[in-house]
Amino acid sequence: MSQILTQRRKDRPFYFSKPEFTAIVATYSLRVAAAEWRDYALDNTPKTAFFSIYKNSQETPVFIIEKHRPQGKEDPLFLLRDRKRVLARSSKLQRVLEHFDRLPKLVKS
Repeated sequence: MSQILTQRRKDRPFYFSKPEFTAIVATYSLRVAAAEWRDYALDNTPKTAFFSIYKNSQETPVFIIEKHRPQGKEDPLFLLRDRKRVLARSSKLQRVLEHFDRLPKLVKS
């Protein structure tokens, strides 16, 4: 019986928790206010949740924040990707979000 319940749990979509989503949106909204980002999209699979960030709504994502389902008793793994590579990897979302503070910012004169 427990194998059936475990299998059902693995097949369910995987999401960001409410505190995680709030932290991501807080970071996102700062960049929107600075006119650097314009749109986002959420997606999920049974093993991964995605938050994609766009500069324009008709482009490919500039950044993707991924949350991977933990194996056993591990913490979930968070990744920050750009279009070509992994920029940050951690079991703590805040460490991944701190990477945005190190990115170059648009300077207006």
